[in-house]
Amino acid sequence: MTEKSASVLWNGAAQEGVGKVSTESGALMDYPYGSASRFGDDRRGTNPEELLGAAHAACFTMAFSFACEKAGFATAAVDTQAHVRLAPEGEGFVIDRIALTLSAMVPGIDEARFQAIALSAKRDCPLSKALASVAEITLLASLQSGVPRAAA
Repeated sequence: MTEKSASVLWNGAAQEGVGKVSTESGALMDYPYGSASRFGDDRRGTNPEELLGAAHAACFTMAFSFACEKAGFATAAVDTQAHVRLAPEGEGFVIDRIALTLSAMVPGIDEARFQAIALSAKRDCPLSKALASVAEITLLASLQSGVPRAAA
């Protein structure tokens, strides 16, 4: 078993308040977020939906790579984007859609097997399971050929 942690320190009242997100690993340390970065166009901070999208994309990508390896295929490059939609609902908000877009180079795999592995990874990754209450989680998976681009 593994357990990871994160913390938030919030100062101020709702709209004017500012939070700072930190993770146990130190990957985020006092990273700012607030109403302006969540609902407005402030790009200096993050927001819960962006963090959730990053976590879901990371989990799904790893699950996909492991599933390919288990099926006998080594992934050369996997690029996943997650778009998380926060929609008004009653007096509050709800995350009603997460759209995953996968582009991957997997030498030797055929399209049907690629799609099947991608769908099973979407279904089986721990974050997909944790997000089961999201009304719509979609996946668009594209098998690429060529030379993988270097990771940044």
